[in-house]
Order: sequence, then C-alpha cells, then structure tokens
Amino acid sequence: MTNTRRFFSLDVLRGVAIMIMLFVDAPPAAIAYPIFIHAPWDGLTFADFAFPGFVFAMGMSAAVSMSKRTPSTKKILTRAALLFALGIFLNTLPAIFAYILLPDFTAEKFLYETIFHGRPMGILQRLALTYVLGIFIARAVKNDAGIFIAAFVLLICSSIGYHVYAPENPFDINHNLGGAIDLKIFGANHIYTPTHDPEGLYGTIACTASFLFGFLAGKILIDNAPVRDKIFLLTAAGVGFMVIGLAWTKFDIIAKNLWTSPFALITTAAELFLLAALIYLFENFPRTKNFFHPLAAAGMNPLFLFVFVYVIFFLLNIFPSPAEGTGVYIWFFQRTFSHLVTPEFGSMIFCVLWCLIWLPLAEILYRRGIVIKL
Repeated sequence: MTNTRRFFSLDVLRGVAIMIMLFVDAPPAAIAYPIFIHAPWDGLTFADFAFPGFVFAMGMSAAVSMSKRTPSTKKILTRAALLFALGIFLNTLPAIFAYILLPDFTAEKFLYETIFHGRPMGILQRLALTYVLGIFIARAVKNDAGIFIAAFVLLICSSIGYHVYAPENPFDINHNLGGAIDLKIFGANHIYTPTHDPEGLYGTIACTASFLFGFLAGKILIDNAPVRDKIFLLTAAGVGFMVIGLAWTKFDIIAKNLWTSPFALITTAAELFLLAALIYLFENFPRTKNFFHPLAAAGMNPLFLFVFVYVIFFLLNIFPSPAEGTGVYIWFFQRTFSHLVTPEFGSMIFCVLWCLIWLPLAEILYRRGIVIKL
C-alpha cells in the first residue's frame, strides 16, 4: 500500500467524522428521527458516533504526525491553548452578536452573560484537553503495548471513579461524579445542563483513551506491513473492543454524556471496522477513490469546516426571516423540506443537503493546497 493511499484512508475517515458532526447538529427546530438525535442519557444512536469519530481520527493524525517528528511541549500546549480559546469564542458567539445587533444588549449585559453565565467547556475544549493528555501519554510511553495498557488504565480509573462516588447508582443523571465535578469547579450557571456537561472534565479521561486507541490505529496505518495484515489486525481489534465494550455494560452504562468506558470501547470498535473497510475498498477497488474524494478533501480541513459551518449555521438561525420570531434557517425548512413526506424525513434530506453544500468549499481548499490547522 502506498503512502498516498494510506493517507487517503485517513483523510476520508476524518471527512466522514466531520460530515457526521455537521449532520447531527443540523436538524432544524430539533426535528429529526430519534436515531439522528443524541441519546438523552444512556444508550447509543447514530448521532453519538459523531464526536468519538473525530477524537479517533485526531488520534490517528497525531500518530502520523509523530512518525515524522515528535512535537515539542511548547507546540503541544500552544495548539491546545488555541483550540481551547477557539472553543470559548464559539461559546461566546451568541453574546457577541447580541451585543453587535441588539441596541438594548449593553456592554454590562455582555459581560454578565459571558462572565456569570459563560460556558467554559465544549467540543473544542474537550478536544484540546484530550489532545494534551493523549499526546503526552503517547510521547512518554512510546511503545504500542504501553499505550494500549495506558488507555485501558484510563478506562478502568474512569469507571472506578463513578462507582466509588455513588456505589448504589453510579450513573444517576442527578448524582454522578462527572456532574459533581463540573458543578463544583464551574457552577450550575456555567455548564450545559443543570445536572451535567456532556463535554465536562471527568469524561475527558475516557475520551483520552479513545484518542489513544485512534493513535494505535494510526500506527497500524503507517506501518509497512502487508495490507491484508493491517485489515485483519484492525478488524480483529474491532471485534475485541466490541466484545469487551458489551461485556463492560454489565457494570457501566453506555453514555455519550459521560463518555463512559463502554461508550469509548464500542465507538472505537465502530471506527476500527470503518477504517478496515476503507482500506480494503481503496486497495481492491482503486476507482472508488474518485467517489470518496469529496470526503477526503473535507478531511484535510476538518477543524476549519467545523468552525466555519458552525458560524454560518448560527448566523442563519439568528438572521430574521419574513416570519417574525423565526430565523432564516428554520423558516426555509418550514416552507420547503418540512412538507416532504413527513417533517422527520424532510429534515433528514435537508441535513444531508446542508452537509453536501460545504463539499465544494473543501474541494477549493484542496485544489489550492490550503490546509488550515492549529
């Protein structure tokens, strides 16, 4: 397998991850089939695979990068700080636009909203913390077996923490270790829900394990072993992770909100199966690369696409439509796709098209050789 094809698989995987993230955030007025909405607490839906896919791909990318040159501590911390700051900016975006557009939204109100009700955590902040922990562990341990063991140690410690904190009901939505830590450190006014933050601090432990599993998959990808051996190893690992993850559900729930150990293992298994399938497909049917090229182009600039589309999505939702009290985004859906068979079906088609319209932008960046990363 050539380097080009190897990296093409990684770009496609990143592209798939970012497209799923855009898709699950896109349903207008939260109208969607249940499978496309995050599980309220425990359980697993299609939407719940979005963020883990991005974390897994980030771990793979780190392995590829470190195979060329190990990043310095300064570079690691700088990148993490920029990611965290960008996440804070996105959280503050509603207050920023309110201050710009609303005459009665004073500077005092802006400071009140950002300081007394601002949310410090989020997707990019979780990525920043996961990246720092994961890279430092991979850099310190170095060998594959040690990284694998370190990842499982993180999962075991995460699980034990929940059971020690609340032995009788470790994963109660109103009383669990993850929520308690977020409430203690940030306070009720600074987390996503009154009881917990889905990108809270404690969940970063198991999330880092997902990163490390992606890191190990990346090392398999860049290895010079025969392609069939890579496919076999990735598939076998996927089966192993799936079996262990399902067995772990006897003790812990599957919950994206807490990033529990079974959640980390089962989503990792899904990513391993997908990666193995992509490698097999591109190795045995090279022409399929033409079909997947748009996803590969998106995978070259996943972070830029996530941030850019988020800002556009936010603007379309606050920009007033002809219908008073409705943003352009929802207004357009209500007058078009909401009448397509059922509102849920129309929403699904609408979300697919929302994702597709950003692929030409990714293609332009690809053709011009522009890769925007921190």
